[in-house]
Amino acid sequence: MKQNSKLYKSSEAIYLINEKSKVHYFFCGAMFFLIVLMFLPWTQNIKSAGNITTLKQENRPQKVNSPIPGKISKWLVKEGDFVKKDDSILILTEIKEDYLDPQLIARTKSQLDAKNESILFYQGKINTTNMQIGNLNKSKRLKIVQLSNKLKQLNNKLTSEKAELVANENEVKLLKNQYERQLKMYEEGLVSQTQFQQRNIQFQNATAKKINTENKISQTQQDLINIQIEQNGIEQEYAEKVNKAEGDKFQNLSYIATTQGELAKLQNQVSNYTIRNGMYLITASQDGQIVQANKSGIGEILKEGETISIIVPTRVDYAVEIFVKPMDLPLVNKDQAVRFTFDGFPAIVFSGWPEGSYGTFAGKVVSIESTISDNGYYRVLVAEDSSRIKWPQQLRIGTGAQGILLINDVPIWYELWRNINGFPADFYANKKNKTK
Repeated sequence: MKQNSKLYKSSEAIYLINEKSKVHYFFCGAMFFLIVLMFLPWTQNIKSAGNITTLKQENRPQKVNSPIPGKISKWLVKEGDFVKKDDSILILTEIKEDYLDPQLIARTKSQLDAKNESILFYQGKINTTNMQIGNLNKSKRLKIVQLSNKLKQLNNKLTSEKAELVANENEVKLLKNQYERQLKMYEEGLVSQTQFQQRNIQFQNATAKKINTENKISQTQQDLINIQIEQNGIEQEYAEKVNKAEGDKFQNLSYIATTQGELAKLQNQVSNYTIRNGMYLITASQDGQIVQANKSGIGEILKEGETISIIVPTRVDYAVEIFVKPMDLPLVNKDQAVRFTFDGFPAIVFSGWPEGSYGTFAGKVVSIESTISDNGYYRVLVAEDSSRIKWPQQLRIGTGAQGILLINDVPIWYELWRNINGFPADFYANKKNKTK
């Protein structure tokens, strides 16, 4: 009996048969903790990988291209050197035969001066032609005035002769009447033959005077016609001379217009040659570092537009380009908050609790491309949020980044339910958003 009682006490001591269990307390506590945890807020997010780029195009690495074909004469910098804007990089020499003449610009300017003088000569000829036309018109007017005076004189003479003819006709009529009466009286024997002959002579003289006056009138009329013909001839003669002079004038004007076109062409050539001379010295387009020199040797030939090296700008407004799925694109908006971790910078990330993360940097969406990229995703550009922690100065273009686009705050149970059912983030709005 004693031995059995001892075994019972020992088993009771080992298995704590009479002790009450506290497991259910731990279980209830754990369940309560899980229930409370399910109602804690969780920030929905979209994760995406990206890399460092620049916000502005001019801040990205720029190619230094050769504007003209040429031969490298001298390098003024080496790879890794930092340059300022307009600093010299290298010197080219000409290889095209059209530009090999060292006096090309001076000779072209000489041609330009010759064309200018030619224009002055043609203008002088035009001035002379204008004076010649003026003199011809003046001479023509004097000739016309002279002939007009002759016409007036002949008209006056014709008027006088016509008046004289009228007087002669009256005298002939009177003497004819007297002659006829004298003839009748002579036939009747009332007058002598001498008297009759005298009357006959007077009548014949009057008739001769009348005929003479008529001849003079005819001659004067003929002179008038000749003067008018001469006047028309002078008009025609001077018109031909003036037309010829004006033809010479317009020909000179044509020469001036042609020469001015050639002058403009030469001016263009001088300008092009001058600009080309300035292209032999390749300069930096902005502040930056020279990298990746594609041509290294002296005397190497460059083609037009061929890349010489690359300048990485020193002043850069960094941004991160990330790519999101087409399904997530409607959830991305401009000015949306984004958190980043950069390669080479340690971080502790709680994706659902961004405020509790360590080593993350803030950004905001500034651009969303409207077309899909070749990789099947949409490109989103994110800039630094200057109101929060600034991005590290050690960042360089191409550095990798992990982006977390922050969406809405929801309970953890909702986020678990959404992921189990495969629903996209923020697809269903909560009651609070619906009331808004």
